[in-house]
Amino acid sequence: MPKMNAHTLWDLAAAEVRAEEEGTCGDEAEKDAHAGCERTVVFMGSKAGGKTTILLRFLDRDEAPKPTLALEYTFGRRARGHNTPKDIAHLWELGGGMSLADLVQIPITSPHVSDLSVVLVVDLSKPSALWGTVEKLLHAALSQVEKASALPQRPRESGRHHQQGQQSRGLRILPKEHPDRELISPFPVPLLLIGSKFDVFQDFESEKRKVICKTLRFLAHYYGASLIFTSSKSETTMSKARSFVSHLAFGTERGKSVSTDPSKPLVVPAGMDSLSQIGSPATVDVDIGTLHARNPLDLWKKVFERVFPPESTKEHAELKDPARDPQYKEPLIDSMRAQKDQELDQYKREQAKSWKGLEI
Repeated sequence: MPKMNAHTLWDLAAAEVRAEEEGTCGDEAEKDAHAGCERTVVFMGSKAGGKTTILLRFLDRDEAPKPTLALEYTFGRRARGHNTPKDIAHLWELGGGMSLADLVQIPITSPHVSDLSVVLVVDLSKPSALWGTVEKLLHAALSQVEKASALPQRPRESGRHHQQGQQSRGLRILPKEHPDRELISPFPVPLLLIGSKFDVFQDFESEKRKVICKTLRFLAHYYGASLIFTSSKSETTMSKARSFVSHLAFGTERGKSVSTDPSKPLVVPAGMDSLSQIGSPATVDVDIGTLHARNPLDLWKKVFERVFPPESTKEHAELKDPARDPQYKEPLIDSMRAQKDQELDQYKREQAKSWKGLEI
């Protein structure tokens, strides 16, 4: 008697639902159990904000972090069981803060957008740059995700099924009956927001801590992201960060504990917060009634920037050329570059004189 297939139609349907809820690899319920899956995680955020430290802890590498040169790639592997292919996580780290945001087009591509996640790290010790960092980098990532999603997909990603899969990522964050469902705008791919350098942040004045905490909670809830605070000096917070990153990279459990006390590191998994719990924007000598905002996101921005005026954009404009970024100093190369620049200027002056002579 022939052996019957143990996977019924209901088994396959249940597997597909679990795949969407748990963030497992791809949208194929019938994916070969003996084939490892691959995901892509893009790290971006504040310059010198601790992205490399978080990435090294996740990979369990005991080495000192070095400044990231523009865009760097590494990978992680994890075995799901005995004698099975390992899952692979492609890990990209964008350096330079906001100045090199355009480089997200390299890791965010059409073949990988369906298995993509983003980790955005903001430096809690520099609140004046916080909103601008979130706004610019998420805008750059969102634009590239939309471009990649609009391009022809691989066969398993094409058509109506892929579109529904992309939409479900945002819709599954909140249940249908959640009052905030129509008030948020979930990021199209899984997003993790990490506030780094909590050890410095905890020494801020109480009222300023409340403003930052409530603002980041609102931003995370609005974009359907998870939010955690970390410090490289606290193994507990780094362990939680590793758990959240592992959830994005390998589909492991991320934990469901919640902490919203401004005096402690925040831990708010996606979908576990609400606008009623967050409350109205925390104000410090700011009359909300005098602010003209187009929408809730704009209102929170105006209140936050009244408390923490954004830093000058002049510095960022000057750093668009990585060769002028102090982070990438190389004395021997820089001195040779300066010499070649002088020779080029001299050549231009000589050529200008010769052309004037020809005109006469």
